[in-house]
Amino acid sequence: MAIANELLSATDQLLAKLEGLTFSEPVTHVYNPLVYARASHDIYLKRFANSKKRVLMMGMNPGPWGMAQTGVPFGEIALVRDWMGVSAEVGKPENEHPKRPIVGFDCEKSEVSGKRLWGLFSETFPKADEFFADNYVVNYCPLVWMEESGRNRTPDKLQAAEMEPVSAACDEYVAAHIRLLEPEYLVGVGAFAETGLKRIASGLGLDLTIGRILHPSPASPAANRDWAGTATKQLIELGVWK
Repeated sequence: MAIANELLSATDQLLAKLEGLTFSEPVTHVYNPLVYARASHDIYLKRFANSKKRVLMMGMNPGPWGMAQTGVPFGEIALVRDWMGVSAEVGKPENEHPKRPIVGFDCEKSEVSGKRLWGLFSETFPKADEFFADNYVVNYCPLVWMEESGRNRTPDKLQAAEMEPVSAACDEYVAAHIRLLEPEYLVGVGAFAETGLKRIASGLGLDLTIGRILHPSPASPAANRDWAGTATKQLIELGVWK
């Protein structure tokens, strides 16, 4: 568990650096599931990040019905609970948005991105341990930003000055994953994640195979046209899958 324990320490350091940061309007609420859903996140990390990996995949930040509820990246509840075997009691964020309640594993809404991503992996690897033997998935940033309407606001839409301390902390967090897991391939789930992985790997002086798969968000017209087929083709082209 040496690797997992070091990643838990990296998580503690990330939380310390993110604590107390403030964000201007239109952001009115900020969630950090690594605080109130830390128990399930730690189960995920200890179970699946306890060995070196061939592939490290990275998303951007939590979705409202996925990681925001479960603490697990792209955390579609049924797949986290039933395929990964991960569940735990989930608390509440300090300032809960009335339109984005946190009910943990009792959430009945589906995280479409997570359903697509983990759905593909669970179909390809019927047992979660088979997937995680060579692969691990992390989110770049654990924060969820929301506007007064409840609308999600992604990191790329925030003011640059406000994102600087967030990016510095998150870059260091992901760099710890790369150093400890020693992957051959870095795969961004979407363009934002791919750009981040290139920047972080360059900062570490590493020459790794870096690419991306199409983000599975339902907001993407391309993702709504056979996302699984597109992502599979991209993983094969990268050399991650055969």
